[in-house]
Amino acid sequence: MVKVYIDPGHGGKDPGALGNGLMEKNVTLAIGKKVRDYLINDYDFVKVRMSRTTDKTVALEDRVKDANKWGASVFISIHINSFNESTSGYEDYIHETLSTNSIDGQLQDALHEEIIKVNGLRDRGQKKADFHVLRESDMPSVLTENGFIDNAKDAAKMKQTSWIKAVAKAHAKAIANYLYNQGDGKMKYRLRTGKFDFAEDLVTAKKAIKENFNWVLYEVPESLNWNPGYRIITGAAFNSLKEAEEAQSKLRDTIPGYAVYVIEA
Repeated sequence: MVKVYIDPGHGGKDPGALGNGLMEKNVTLAIGKKVRDYLINDYDFVKVRMSRTTDKTVALEDRVKDANKWGASVFISIHINSFNESTSGYEDYIHETLSTNSIDGQLQDALHEEIIKVNGLRDRGQKKADFHVLRESDMPSVLTENGFIDNAKDAAKMKQTSWIKAVAKAHAKAIANYLYNQGDGKMKYRLRTGKFDFAEDLVTAKKAIKENFNWVLYEVPESLNWNPGYRIITGAAFNSLKEAEEAQSKLRDTIPGYAVYVIEA
């Protein structure tokens, strides 16, 4: 189980950047909570902790201390930029003392690649700075700047729920890909589906899966209680996270309405 620490910038008495009817603290929290949700719902091998889940004031040093004490595997600080109304785009940061080939640099590469695919913003590049959360964190850390709040076009995207979701999902996917690549390359994955509270639902789901996929399936009880409900585990392991995610998407279409998790084999 790996630990991911999500830090939505600012909050409470500190609104962050302001512009076009938006406050940075609200946008970062919206993105951060969605990143958490995607990680928890899609990747069963990930635990998530956040510096804040509501509009409250949290000091910079307290954010990092909390992540360090928790033993986070990665630290992601989510921000929105500002400068002037003509400046726009996305950029991300690692600490200025680090090489682009460092572990932090690899995490930055993963985030930049995925986020820039979906955010529709100008690519301002991968950068370095002496930000407190990057300097004081004990784990690989990246700070993302997701557009300029005082730029009308960037801000218009921030007001779209679909954009928030896309950017958050890109963060989550990049984090998962990075964590996989930090392994020894031998990690394998399975899918866990359900739970199914009724026997007829379990039978129907297994039938649909067998008709669409050539997978061995296992039934796993949710507990030792009477009539515990069951989950379905794919017997064959996927050799890459990408392969597992593609199968996850197809399985969700096959049995809509049930959770499908990627888990370590």
